Amino acid sequence: MYYDVVSQCRQNLANLLTCLDKAEQHAAAKKFDVAVLMHSRLAPDMQDFTYQVQSACNYVKAAAAWLSGQTPPRHEDNERTIDELRARIKKTIAFVESVPEREYANASEQKVRLSWAPGRFLGGRDYFLQMTIPNTYFHIAMAYAILRHNGVDIGKQDYLRPINFVEG
Repeated sequence: MYYDVVSQCRQNLANLLTCLDKAEQHAAAKKFDVAVLMHSRLAPDMQDFTYQVQSACNYVKAAAAWLSGQTPPRHEDNERTIDELRARIKKTIAFVESVPEREYANASEQKVRLSWAPGRFLGGRDYFLQMTIPNTYFHIAMAYAILRHNGVDIGKQDYLRPINFVEG
């Protein structure tokens, strides 16, 4: 289960690359700096698009690391441009792809320490179900919603793709 779900989260990050391409095309067509989108948010008290992408990447790489018995690689949250966000996503995807399925064999038994809960741990299963999955999808959905709100021509298929249909 762990490998498959982390792989799906990786695919959702890859889908963000398509959304970034479309955001760049939208900004060019409307003749505005794409950086405007990087700083956009849906509400004054929420984090901006860049933060949403960084956070999604952080949750996915942390899951791949902690659940395979590793320490997550450190990625500075200092991206300022769309190209830097692309690089961040690609770096995260590369890390996730470097963790083979067999490394998740003891994922349920892993103890994950959260920086905001000193001295407390979550078991691997609870960490995955209660932290990784909901937070990854939340931040990806917020990134998607910010772009949609700003007129970028993305749709549900950009969020979901690819879908592996079977004959039948």
